[in-house]
Amino acid sequence: MKLKQRVVLLAILLVIFIFTKVFLIDNLDTSAANREDQRAFHRMMAGLRVELVPKLDHTLQSPWEIAAQWVVPREVYPEETPELGAIMHAMATKKIIKADVGYKGTQLKALLILEGGQKVVFKPKRYNRDYVVEGEPYAGYDRHNAEVAAFHLDRILGFRRAPLVVGRFVNLRTEIKPVATEQLLSTFLTVGNNTCFYGKCYYCRETEPACADGDTMEGSVTLWLPDVWPLQKHRHPWGRTYREGKLARWEYDESYCDAVKKTSPYDSGPRLLDIIDTAVFDYLIGNADRHHYESFQDDEGASMLLLLDNAKSFGNPSLDERSILAPLYQCCIIRVSTWNRLNYLKNGVLKSALKAAMAHDPISPVLSEPHLDAVDQRLLSTLATVKQCTDQFGADAVLVEDRMPLSHL
Repeated sequence: MKLKQRVVLLAILLVIFIFTKVFLIDNLDTSAANREDQRAFHRMMAGLRVELVPKLDHTLQSPWEIAAQWVVPREVYPEETPELGAIMHAMATKKIIKADVGYKGTQLKALLILEGGQKVVFKPKRYNRDYVVEGEPYAGYDRHNAEVAAFHLDRILGFRRAPLVVGRFVNLRTEIKPVATEQLLSTFLTVGNNTCFYGKCYYCRETEPACADGDTMEGSVTLWLPDVWPLQKHRHPWGRTYREGKLARWEYDESYCDAVKKTSPYDSGPRLLDIIDTAVFDYLIGNADRHHYESFQDDEGASMLLLLDNAKSFGNPSLDERSILAPLYQCCIIRVSTWNRLNYLKNGVLKSALKAAMAHDPISPVLSEPHLDAVDQRLLSTLATVKQCTDQFGADAVLVEDRMPLSHL
């Protein structure tokens, strides 16, 4: 064989070797990542049902101390939470030692202090489960059961960015009024045979109180995040104007995502991918009201986007507000881990998982069947949206690896 032929053959063999090596390594990495995603999914499913029991393995710690130690920059609670049932039991049963008006906002809520000094946010029941909220996708009062359902969906999706939420029944006459501040107490009134209150907020009105069934009020309690993790509020880049006839830029500018990618903190780090995850989460629950969001303070874009205030969800099971997915279909990127998890949840798995996760909640059934069916249907729409992106730009450009190591030290 001539020297020139040998050189050409050697070059071809070298190219084949490099291609094979790269291909194998890439596929081994992808397979390993996919296998870990699958294992994580099975671990989540195995621990899905949370029975509310008072027993704690860590007998020297209170449930509040355990929950506080869980919080780290990228998650509110860890993947494995054997103490979750005991913490949620404490949230649902511990004595209320103080009650006050809620923190600033547009919707009615109360701030409660439970035995042991733990703060929780109480949102009262305003609608029956089968009530359909008509009008704009962000219309109506807050839905307390939506907070419960959203927390469990956060668990199922593996995000772990929502604070703990559980349903609770409170007796307004015996549990709240004796420990209420003057400010909260001044908003109590009686309507027929029912005890009611209207609190202090932007839309709170004496003419629109939340009323108990007699003295007993159903609601949700959300665990307050530890004070050592102060929050920073950000305007959501895909927020709505809430003004008739005035569109936000993202609603008419097809290249809007390119502009977002050039601004901090979306030009680097995990924040933009968090926005995409949140869009998927919000679309599944029907939440079109995330005009702002919170992260931990001074994080320079590294901490998670916290999934707070999810009560404007599950209003109308027949309404699929596709614009909620705008960050996904305009940017056409999504975490591989999120994509894998969504695929594991199709074919009715998501609905079954959500029902199982909420089965032991004190206010179960948390959602009506039409809302559970709607979540499954929206999942298919989300998967179809990602498929459109991959068909247009290719899977390598759309499916993004972002596996940040987590520490609970």
